[in-house]
Amino acid sequence: MTTVQPTPLSLTLETRDHTVVVRVRGDLDYAGHDEFLHTVTTLLARRHAARHPVRELRLDFSALDGVDSSGLSALLRIRRSTDDAGIALHLDERPPALERLLEVTGTLELLTAPPVPPAAGRRPVGS
Repeated sequence: MTTVQPTPLSLTLETRDHTVVVRVRGDLDYAGHDEFLHTVTTLLARRHAARHPVRELRLDFSALDGVDSSGLSALLRIRRSTDDAGIALHLDERPPALERLLEVTGTLELLTAPPVPPAAGRRPVGS
């Protein structure tokens, strides 16, 4: 029996005017989801307060090897953050494993839809 070792997560960040691109390499799983979430949310917060606030977040998954429920959870939390900030989220170059996970869990449309404008009366995150 052959055992496949997970590929450590690696993130490459690129900023262009009002767009942030995060290239995800390796496995977006339990071992790396906290790093992924922290990196993206911190970057968005810093850039939101900057001279050129972020209007678009592009997550490039062309080098993604695998994803599990922890990775999906991180994506959903990032989606919530981008909606709260009015930032468009794009999941670029989705490999078949990610596409399948999003379809099976019913989250494909949610994660690829245009940003949801903050609704009047919507409770802030954490309240």
